[in-house]
Amino acid sequence: MDIEVIARQVVDAIFKVHSSLGPGLLESTYQTCLSHELRQRGIKVENEVQLPVRYREVRIDAGYRIDMLVESLIVIENKSVDQILPIHKAQLLTYMKLGDFHLGFLVNWNVELIKNGINRTVLNLSEPQWQLDHKEFKKS
Repeated sequence: MDIEVIARQVVDAIFKVHSSLGPGLLESTYQTCLSHELRQRGIKVENEVQLPVRYREVRIDAGYRIDMLVESLIVIENKSVDQILPIHKAQLLTYMKLGDFHLGFLVNWNVELIKNGINRTVLNLSEPQWQLDHKEFKKS
């Protein structure tokens, strides 16, 4: 499936979950509901995916966990905060760089209008390598 088709489904699912639940709940609640919504659409979702760091020839588990990995292509980081801070954006970017992912969403569910809570990040899309094998990542 094309990454942009999946991305549109992700955004649509985010809107559906937020319109049902509204703001003010825990991040984990939104994550569980978004995972359910995406799976209902036939989209593969993994939660709390361990992301190892490679240093030279060594694989290091540094404790990084991606909130959601959609179709092994798109990273979703969920927040339920008063406002998105630069550290939240840096977290998403770090995960994307470490995993060689090219598309990510930072979602702040604690907003009245969800369109104001969706932050899309694109990394190195000039070299489409979206079919990378991320089998070394595992759910914790």
